[in-house]
Amino acid sequence: MPIAARPTVRPVAVDEEPDGEPCPSCRTPNRPGRTFCRNCASPLKPRAQAAPLPWWRTRWPFNRRVRAGSGRLLRASLIALVIAGLLVAGYLLIPAGRYVFEDVRDKRGGTAQISPEHVSASAAAPGHPAKEAIDTVTNTYWGAEQVGDSLTAEFDEPFRLVGVTVYTGVSKKPEVFKTGARPVKADLIIKSKDGTIHEEAMPLGDRPGKQTLRTGISDVVSIEFVVREAAGQEGGGPIALGEIEYFKRT
Repeated sequence: MPIAARPTVRPVAVDEEPDGEPCPSCRTPNRPGRTFCRNCASPLKPRAQAAPLPWWRTRWPFNRRVRAGSGRLLRASLIALVIAGLLVAGYLLIPAGRYVFEDVRDKRGGTAQISPEHVSASAAAPGHPAKEAIDTVTNTYWGAEQVGDSLTAEFDEPFRLVGVTVYTGVSKKPEVFKTGARPVKADLIIKSKDGTIHEEAMPLGDRPGKQTLRTGISDVVSIEFVVREAAGQEGGGPIALGEIEYFKRT
């Protein structure tokens, strides 16, 4: 009976992968492409640890787990609501905040001239009634008899007053301007519909042409123009206000 040949044992190298990637746990070399260590079975490329969440992500409702894509929209919506709430609170509860808000609207919005429903004067020189200060021309004028006289414009609907423009003197022509008396300082007494009174000083240059005072007052129902100082009174004529214009926010 034939006897089978005995198997030949092949010598095994001490380390089949001496130049492979070292395991991060036991430092055993591993050939490229392996996923786990051949010695201790630890992952050769462990997943990176996620960065810690910011503190606000640990608070409700930002810590809620929702379906993919919806969390960003929820957070954005909540942040927008918080900002809107702060703006409303600043507008309604903090006078300074409301002033800033309205001032920004004045600067970004348009303006339009508004005509008063009624105009009257505490006094007027003969031939120069109050209505000639709002007739849209500058060669006629309201004639105040003395310093302290006033012109009052009343409006049928409250509005946001953004500015007042005046033309002083008997004419805007330079050669005619200084032939008559003209105001060089005035006060505006502005009344809102709730009865609040706002006083604005209006210095006026002694020159022809328009002069504007920027304001920012809401719910205006009447404006009184009071002459405080005048120039050119040596001739004894009335103090001339050629035209006064009022501008609202649109």
